[in-house]
Amino acid sequence: MAARNTARKRAFQILFEGDQRGAEVLTVLADWVRLSRADTRQPPVSEYTMELVEGYAGHAKRIDELIAQYSVGWTLDRMPVVDRNILRLGAYELIWVDATPDAVVLDEMVQLAKEFSTDESPSFVNGLLGRLKDLKPSLRRDEV
Repeated sequence: MAARNTARKRAFQILFEGDQRGAEVLTVLADWVRLSRADTRQPPVSEYTMELVEGYAGHAKRIDELIAQYSVGWTLDRMPVVDRNILRLGAYELIWVDATPDAVVLDEMVQLAKEFSTDESPSFVNGLLGRLKDLKPSLRRDEV
């Protein structure tokens, strides 16, 4: 499953870049795909990376609502950019990707937080995604 791990890391990087640039994640994804095809030194963008980014983009509004609603003491704007985008990716995969076990999603997102964020971030990410996991049946509704 190293390929899935790499796909998640790249999807996180694309979400992060979009957030930092103020660009749509689908535009950033297209840039990454174009660059990987034009420059052999760039790693290819896997199908699963594309699925994750496109899936997140389709549910972005609802995902941000959920993160804002369940993150105690943090508004979305005040949240560290790394954590916000790990949570976005994790929330999408946790709630809308049935093929991935919940425990795998939580573990992978905690690992991303350990690699890219602060010492406090892994427990924050784990706690918030754990809460979403517990509420998952009631959260899977169509966006308004």
